Amino acid sequence: MDETGFPDESGAEAPGLMSGGGAAAAAPNDGAYRVLARKYRPKTFEDLVGQEPMVQTLENAFDTGRIAQAWMLTGVRGVGKTTTARILARGLNYEIPGAADKPTVKLTQEGTHCKAIMEGRHVDVIEMDAASHTGINDIREIIDAARYRPATARYKVYIIDEVHMLSNAAFNGLLKTLEEPPEHVKFIFATTEIRKVPITVLSRCQRFDLRRIEQSKLIGLLRRISDAEGIQITDEALMLIARAGEGSARDSLSLLDQAMAHGSGAIEADHLRQMLGLADRARVIDLFGHVMAGRIEEALGELQAQYEVGADPAIVLTDLADFTHLVTRMKVAPKSADESSVTEAERARGREYADELSVRLLSRAWQILLKGVQEVQAASKPLAAADMVLVRLAYAADLPDPGELMAQIRSGQTPMAGSVPSGGGSAPTGGGAQAMAVGMSHGSGGGGNGPTMQASARPQLSAIQGGMPAQQVSPQVAPQPDVQPAPAYNLKNLHDCAALASEKRDIPMKVAIQRQMRLVKFEPGKIEIQPTEDAPADITGEFGRKLTEWTGQRWFVVVSRNQGRPTIHEENEANQQQLLSDAKSHPTVASLLAAFPGAKVVDVTVKVSEEADAALADPMVSDPLLSEALGDDEDD
Repeated sequence: MDETGFPDESGAEAPGLMSGGGAAAAAPNDGAYRVLARKYRPKTFEDLVGQEPMVQTLENAFDTGRIAQAWMLTGVRGVGKTTTARILARGLNYEIPGAADKPTVKLTQEGTHCKAIMEGRHVDVIEMDAASHTGINDIREIIDAARYRPATARYKVYIIDEVHMLSNAAFNGLLKTLEEPPEHVKFIFATTEIRKVPITVLSRCQRFDLRRIEQSKLIGLLRRISDAEGIQITDEALMLIARAGEGSARDSLSLLDQAMAHGSGAIEADHLRQMLGLADRARVIDLFGHVMAGRIEEALGELQAQYEVGADPAIVLTDLADFTHLVTRMKVAPKSADESSVTEAERARGREYADELSVRLLSRAWQILLKGVQEVQAASKPLAAADMVLVRLAYAADLPDPGELMAQIRSGQTPMAGSVPSGGGSAPTGGGAQAMAVGMSHGSGGGGNGPTMQASARPQLSAIQGGMPAQQVSPQVAPQPDVQPAPAYNLKNLHDCAALASEKRDIPMKVAIQRQMRLVKFEPGKIEIQPTEDAPADITGEFGRKLTEWTGQRWFVVVSRNQGRPTIHEENEANQQQLLSDAKSHPTVASLLAAFPGAKVVDVTVKVSEEADAALADPMVSDPLLSEALGDDEDD
């Protein structure tokens, strides 16, 4: 093993890989190139990066002899689940004649079984991919073979990768052997979807959650591998790879492999951005300053410029959201600016933005960007979708939140119209907002130049620091158009409400009133109902909103615990049944039914008087459901 702590391609130790001057010697070449993720695959517990709690637990268990019969390794892709399983199998079967004869995590030398286990070809360490062996027959083979002792090793170890892909029958078939396996059998499971593993299986295993690798440790790992490969790479490029890897060692090494081929021995940050479609972090900060100051024209121009040099609009918005998150963290937890993953430009300018912007403003920007990234990823034209997200963000940057609007209303103030983002256009009408954003700009120099205060977009509005007004400004109230008053409705019961819904041509609400509401109490402005079992959960809120909209008056519809009257539909059905019963008992009808066997009364029509007929012409009572109440008792 070399000074960097990595084995060579052959898997054997490679002493002297690093010369005294620090120059990397050429790695042995067997004619086939091996990717970095395989070439520098960890072979001992010391090589595992970022998994110290698991290693400490295993070391204590091996020292005390408390060795479990099964382990469950879970984590995101590329954190080393399968590699850890092989190292664990090596530690269980570690053996050096005359030197080591028990399980251990101190794998200082290559033991009798180590090389075969790490290469996946040991007869007593059986690896199975559950994605391609999902059935009960595959598990039955394991159960049958587990009865026999290992051929050469101390334990027979079964490594099942992506175990969540097993079928329910396979899981059930494994339970008994998993709970009471032979003393010479150990199970190691690996999965990325721990929630899909039945709890009955989890309860029989020791679970280890392999954590994402921290960026600082991932950068150190990439630096050691780059030096071992003789690759010149800048610190900024390493940071970009570590960020793109998102805590996955395999993903990061794959990106480093790609960057080595792209850069031909020297990797620069600019070349890496072009390869990954990333935006310059300094330009992302510039874009953040434009949108938070309402400079929409400059913001759209900056996004267009980044797109022309190869930046993906979705990634630009993601980086913008990441910087928003960083500024928020700097505001609420200033020590987060000292993390090694934060560049000097982000640290300097992020602190200045954190001092100037309020948490409410940053939270609103985060919500808009989070939703905007999803929209851009799903859009057929990502650049156009990203433009609209920036427009939305710039215009929303100076809007007060609902709490501020309520405070203005309670104090008797008129909500003020928001300032127009510099770049043309008129302010949105009909809502009004007080200017909260401050004009920000930075020098044309490096990333250390932070934002400076400028005048607001409107001369009559003063600059406001941190999202709070510095001084009161006289409101500019636009003339309101003449609004025709809503017609007055005298609603006395649910019949009137159903008639109103019919007049407004809202058939679904009319049906809901007639069939899904049992009236408990009806007062002007307040209705208490008992919804039927098939009524929607939000029927009261929708009913109250519609009545308020139709009548121009505030209506509250609440659910009552008291028993309500039958629904309008139930009352009509009962009335109709009564009419049918009365008709059948009528002497004339009874004689007709007797004279014509098999005849029956199908329907009864009520004869309406002239006064009632005139009343029915009124649109307020034109619903056919109300006709029965206006007729006489004579039957046709």
